[in-house]
Amino acid sequence: MNRRGDERALLDTQTVWLTILGMGVITYLLRLSFIGLSGRLRIPPLVQRGLVFVPPAVFSALVVPDLLQSSSLVPLSLGGDARLIAGVIALLVAWRSKNVVLTIGTGLVVLFVLQTLAGV
Repeated sequence: MNRRGDERALLDTQTVWLTILGMGVITYLLRLSFIGLSGRLRIPPLVQRGLVFVPPAVFSALVVPDLLQSSSLVPLSLGGDARLIAGVIALLVAWRSKNVVLTIGTGLVVLFVLQTLAGV
């Protein structure tokens, strides 16, 4: 490779690392600003009530697409929809027991059993 190509590769590597570092600093400062202002900033009651729904909304946005993604042509087959079936069972356990550890454990066990039965 010629010298010009080496400089370009070095510039690209430097640009990537500086971008990563810069975004890390920006993220840190944004989070620090909220922590620093938390004692001085008064959040209106309406916003506080709304913030209660943020964790379940984020969790749902992360989990639901994975549960609904089917890898089979046959509806509710053990192999393709094992995640959905395990998720529904875990949802029922969560609703009845209100126990996070029991819910996660049940979901994992049911998923393992279904995937083992399906040979996945």
